[in-house]
Amino acid sequence: MEFGLNAVHRYTFRFSQAEVAAFAQVTGDNNPLHLDPDFAAQTPFKRPIIHGMLGASVFTKVLGTEFPGYGSVYLGQTLEFLRPMFVDTDYEATFTVQSIDAAKHTAQILGEVRDVQTGKVTTRGVATLMHREKIV
Repeated sequence: MEFGLNAVHRYTFRFSQAEVAAFAQVTGDNNPLHLDPDFAAQTPFKRPIIHGMLGASVFTKVLGTEFPGYGSVYLGQTLEFLRPMFVDTDYEATFTVQSIDAAKHTAQILGEVRDVQTGKVTTRGVATLMHREKIV
């Protein structure tokens, strides 16, 4: 896979309610907004939403295993949670290399998650990664 300035990588995904429950179990974040349909129905969202960090976990999955991939070292990550994410909904994450520092083997990569149906961005952030072999 090509990795360089302005390179783009796309990844589609979705989460199930079982995955949301597993994330709640692992993190201890059992906020009923994520787990209880009756509680969530009383909120502006009207139904349970995915934990923001679960939705953003696609960043580490893709950057650590696909783009640039194995050997990546996370140095930093900014995140903005712009819209709620829901279970059983298709999303596409787009990763774009914004800058490269070849001397330090680092790159800034913009990540954006979009709801496939609406095209609206739900999550946005910039990752700073180091990869000695692929960022040159």
